[in-house]
Amino acid sequence: MSSPADAVAAITGQRVRTATPRGAIWLVELGDGCTLVAKRGQTGQVLAEAAGLRWLHVPGGPPVPQVYGHDDHWLITEFVPAGRTDGAGSEWLGRELAALHLAGAPTFGAAPPGGPQQAWIGAAPMANIAGTRWPQWYAEHRVLPYLRTAVDRGAVDAAGARAVHRACERIEELAGPDEPPARLHGDLWSGNVHAGADGRAWLLDPAAHGGHRETDLAMLALFGCPNLERLLAGYTDVAPLAPGWRQRVAVHQLFPLLVHAVLFGGGYGIRAAAAARAACR
Repeated sequence: MSSPADAVAAITGQRVRTATPRGAIWLVELGDGCTLVAKRGQTGQVLAEAAGLRWLHVPGGPPVPQVYGHDDHWLITEFVPAGRTDGAGSEWLGRELAALHLAGAPTFGAAPPGGPQQAWIGAAPMANIAGTRWPQWYAEHRVLPYLRTAVDRGAVDAAGARAVHRACERIEELAGPDEPPARLHGDLWSGNVHAGADGRAWLLDPAAHGGHRETDLAMLALFGCPNLERLLAGYTDVAPLAPGWRQRVAVHQLFPLLVHAVLFGGGYGIRAAAAARAACR
């Protein structure tokens, strides 16, 4: 596998001055002084993220890093210097996120144009398989596959698995009113919301697909998004949510909790079972 400097030079055609590791990425300074980000991954991961970032770039939507190119193992994107956002910035992000969701998707489970059907959410495989109605699609392709893997790995016990299965059996009544497919970031926990030096909130590291817009919002709530109520106020100014959406948060959190149970173990499995029981109350 090529080095980050070699990959950036080959992909951009520019001379590289330095390549500095920063956590899971590399900051690569070009000969003209411009800094880019190089991120290494497997072939499917790189292609899915590149296609997802391009798809999420919509008029009026949240800013996302520009994709400069990729090969089988390296994704090269714009570097966004860090800054701070406040409550007003969170409210503005809510408005932008509504615009992103309203941009829509062809189907539930639709992959971004040019993206693979077999994609990723973090380090977990994620299948982008088209579905016509959200409840059945969500249970079949976003909850049960991860439940099976979590059970096999001992991260969800038998009682927890029964609770999740009950929620899936009742998904029609728990799902709320029908909605058209939304264009989702797909892995929208607070760590993937980056405060830029420009004062705006940028979206990073997507697992983009067509889904239900409440799933993105539920994931923000799951991991402690700052100023969440301000964000929701901005969102609902643009795209009001269907009545009862707060009662459906637990349903939408089943997917990310089970993904985390697969990746990180049983604490998240316990939380997934608790979410399933809460959804069925």
